Amino acid sequence: MSAGLSARLERISTDGRYLVVPMDHGITIGAVQGLKDLEGTVDSITAGGADAVLTQKGVADRVHPQKNGSGYIVHMNGSTAIGPDENDKRLTCTVEEAIRAGADAVSFHINVGSNYEPRQIEDLAALTGEAGRYGLPVLAMAYARGPGIQGDEPEYLGHAVRLAEELGADIVKTGYSGDAESFQHVCESTNLPIVIAGGSRGTDLETAAMVRGAMDAGAAGVSMGRSIFQHSDPEAITQAVSAIVHDDHDTEDALAAAGLTVEA
Repeated sequence: MSAGLSARLERISTDGRYLVVPMDHGITIGAVQGLKDLEGTVDSITAGGADAVLTQKGVADRVHPQKNGSGYIVHMNGSTAIGPDENDKRLTCTVEEAIRAGADAVSFHINVGSNYEPRQIEDLAALTGEAGRYGLPVLAMAYARGPGIQGDEPEYLGHAVRLAEELGADIVKTGYSGDAESFQHVCESTNLPIVIAGGSRGTDLETAAMVRGAMDAGAAGVSMGRSIFQHSDPEAITQAVSAIVHDDHDTEDALAAAGLTVEA
């Protein structure tokens, strides 16, 4: 690992663990709650302990002044929920543009098993090669999605994360299989640090339990968007997730320490 790659990985993590908050959803679902006042949300979640914030390149100037020293990741592809097929993620950025936007790392979404997998494999392979020349880490968002694919099936998730490693990614994000026992297979499928997606927002207890289960299975952290930025108190839920990821708290202690009510 080059000195530059190592230094940049440290900027988006704490002691090898990751609490990333992706907010690239403005392309996918529009300016929903938590994204209209992007500046205020970035300030809240980074004050709450997020290691890094992730957005598309065009809003970088709204992120940097508010991120309280946290890392910054630029996302490299996208699609819309109202377009022909949300799985058809297209390139939105180059490595050079991401560097100009102040990125400490870049991320790329690939839907393994979808009709668009072949092109996305080519794009991710090209991206890891180019980013590697600059010592820029690549976070691969590798999901199991496509005809006949069960997106929470451990075998499919394990295949997705291994594909990310084989293509040269440095970190991999994927879905959660539902429990620590089954997710252990996913973690054993790659030597890369794995971070889990949050998916649609649930209760605080459901969010905390998912994070705890993933960490118990061997994950390196989370990359949670809507569960954090759409929360009524983004700073508090970030504090709770950070307590689990970075301080190894159990679910109820983490929520209580953040001042959140433990609810079913």
